[in-house]
Amino acid sequence: MLKKLLVHTKRSMKITILISIALLVIIGITSFFYKISYSVTIDGQMVGYTDNKSKLQAKINEHTEKGESENTAFVQVNNLPKYEVCLLKRNVKSNDEEIFNLVKSEGVEYYRYYAILEKNEEKLYVSDFSQAESIVAKLKEKDTDNMDSITIAEKYETEMKDFTTVEDAVAKLYVEKPKVTVASTNDTKTTSIGKVNTAMTISNGTASLGISLRKPVAGVISSRFGVRSSIRSSAHTGLDIATSKGTPVVAAAGGTVTFSGWKGSYGKLMVITHSNGVQTYYGHCNELYYSAGTKVSQGQTIAAVGSTGNSTGPHLHFEIRVNGVAYNPQNYLY
Repeated sequence: MLKKLLVHTKRSMKITILISIALLVIIGITSFFYKISYSVTIDGQMVGYTDNKSKLQAKINEHTEKGESENTAFVQVNNLPKYEVCLLKRNVKSNDEEIFNLVKSEGVEYYRYYAILEKNEEKLYVSDFSQAESIVAKLKEKDTDNMDSITIAEKYETEMKDFTTVEDAVAKLYVEKPKVTVASTNDTKTTSIGKVNTAMTISNGTASLGISLRKPVAGVISSRFGVRSSIRSSAHTGLDIATSKGTPVVAAAGGTVTFSGWKGSYGKLMVITHSNGVQTYYGHCNELYYSAGTKVSQGQTIAAVGSTGNSTGPHLHFEIRVNGVAYNPQNYLY
């Protein structure tokens, strides 16, 4: 019995060895004539083969994210390649570059640039936001008469615009102010002589102010920066703090009053100019206690909360602007 078992085991081992040898021979012959590769299809159509799908796809991904221009925002490709593993004869060459060029030819490239608008009409174009900010800052320095109507818009288009230098843009957009500009208000405590920028130019970033701020009023935030609502035609350029009518409003920082009076939807508005191009706005006030040209210190009472202008109830509209661009006050206060 034991002898028969040994003979059977020996035969099984021989068969196993023969099968293993056969498999090795088959694998060797297959490997000699074939290689592991990937067939590539786009929108159901066979377009070729690649021996390294990770490398090919990485190249495609980089192209869709960056394109070939420094102003490219992205490249839209509707049909990306699909890969399926296969055995390919060794004499058949992969065609990665041809596949990449096919994907590239079918992509739609979108460019990012910035338009400078005057009264919501596109006037000039620059390649990056820092140039757009510089144009706005220089126009403000020159005290252009159309400052309130100058805005910046981020654009994404399939065709590149002709860009303008900062100097040329400032020269083309600048409008000299009349020799005398005097506005008046019925409020006997204020004289509305000064200048104010109410352009809807906002940034979701954070600018370095270089000064310390304190809360101008205590209350409940009733409308946040950047939101839209039925009572305004564009994004909110400041922060609304609701409190009772007549609540004292204090200066967030020391500076010079550069506007004090009635300003359209802001109602009774005071603007204080600080250092480093920083300004703070106090809108919808019931009373304004100082006129343009007055120097005020941090914490000094400058106005009283009201509901003047485009307002649905007593609150302070508070803005922080740097070189004319409005930034979220909650990045600094509240």
